[in-house]
Amino acid sequence: MNRLNWSEVAPAGAKALYGVHHYVTTSTALPKELIHLVFLRVSQINGCAHCIDLHTRDLLKTMPIDKIALLPVWHEVPHLFPDQYRAALAWAEEVTRVSETHASDEAYSAAAEAFEPKDLVDLTIAIAAMNAFNRLGAPFRLPVAVKP
Repeated sequence: MNRLNWSEVAPAGAKALYGVHHYVTTSTALPKELIHLVFLRVSQINGCAHCIDLHTRDLLKTMPIDKIALLPVWHEVPHLFPDQYRAALAWAEEVTRVSETHASDEAYSAAAEAFEPKDLVDLTIAIAAMNAFNRLGAPFRLPVAVKP
């Protein structure tokens, strides 16, 4: 079944959402690798094939495949990720599953300990933006680069 191309149907909405993405990737102090790692983890949780494909490809430019392959089980391989990356991943999971976690005080405290206030807000904006992209990419079945 062919589904709508959301960005063609609502170009103003797409422009607004891409504006948030642009802000996160160009105007924050967060490392680009960390941003894309969080983008990938959020997309994995949400099951957005297009975004998983896209951010995996982005990360393969800067990160060893071992880290990317083990991202879904990052809790079990703490030696692969620095403390701040682990804090960002934990916060990304907490915020992405906010209907279940309610962004607990414990999770917030851990994230706030790892990031300066502005960086924590920017990280949370990045997480929110990727959740928004996933909620468009998955239902509209955006294509992946891998071809049959």
